[in-house]
Amino acid sequence: MAGRKPLEEMLNDDGAGSSDDLKGLDILLVEDSWAVGDALKQLLELLGASVSGPAATTAEAERLIAQHLPDVALVDINLRGGEQSDPLVTRLTEQGVTVIMLTGSPEVFPALAAGGTTVLEKPVSEAALLAHLRPLIAKKATR
Repeated sequence: MAGRKPLEEMLNDDGAGSSDDLKGLDILLVEDSWAVGDALKQLLELLGASVSGPAATTAEAERLIAQHLPDVALVDINLRGGEQSDPLVTRLTEQGVTVIMLTGSPEVFPALAAGGTTVLEKPVSEAALLAHLRPLIAKKATR
């Protein structure tokens, strides 16, 4: 299919995880690129997570949140139609949801990192995802 990147270009599959690494973790995925969102969802589900989304807009994400509040949200900074995800991130954080920002624009890193937000640059490696998501399993178990 023209214009579609192979999964390995969107995700750096370094074989770091197994099928139960993220078992029990509920993840909201907010990503406007269908190909990237689909690849991330497949990977996260293979690692045992339950994934809602991908949502391409904050409105879609809000509908998913209304159905079920996730443990963690993976949120692209720039969404469809030039929409910014900042308001969604604020709402999720206020509701106690851990947010990990995803970006293909490394120039936004310093500003977001200064605010204490976890930011991962796309393409995201499986090892980086696992490094940030595995601790949330233990955190969930202690709630």
